[in-house]
Amino acid sequence: MWRIIIGGLAALALVAAGVVLFNRNARSVAALPGVPLPLAQAGSSENLPDVAPAATEATREAKRFARYDKDENGTVGREEYLAPRRKAFAKLDTNHDGALSFDEWAAKTETKFAEADKDKSGGMTPAEFATTAPKRKPPHIRRDCPPPANAAAAEEN
Repeated sequence: MWRIIIGGLAALALVAAGVVLFNRNARSVAALPGVPLPLAQAGSSENLPDVAPAATEATREAKRFARYDKDENGTVGREEYLAPRRKAFAKLDTNHDGALSFDEWAAKTETKFAEADKDKSGGMTPAEFATTAPKRKPPHIRRDCPPPANAAAAEEN
């Protein structure tokens, strides 16, 4: 008698485990945030656009090329290619003699060292050195989709 009961419970447990595993990765469209219920139902295409929006033609490399091509003639000349580097050099060349001395080149680093050396001992302690670590930007998260309609209501509360 006990074998039958234990066998039946084991069979039910296997069926429940199968249902859980089968539905683990399935997501209900109706449960997605921001999807109105009529659109979530299969076969409903009343509010859908007739034509899908077109993607932009400009790729990342095309945008980079356009930034360098200042005169928009379809080619990047030597002067156009070197212009950003000339601007960076001009910022470092503080006495504008056309030559970069070591002191001009290292001015930012020397300033950073002087600001970090709080006790003006000529050396940095580990705590002072830790203040010179570069500031990291948070990762850029692309958000191509508009926020769900209920997010605006949640922000207001």
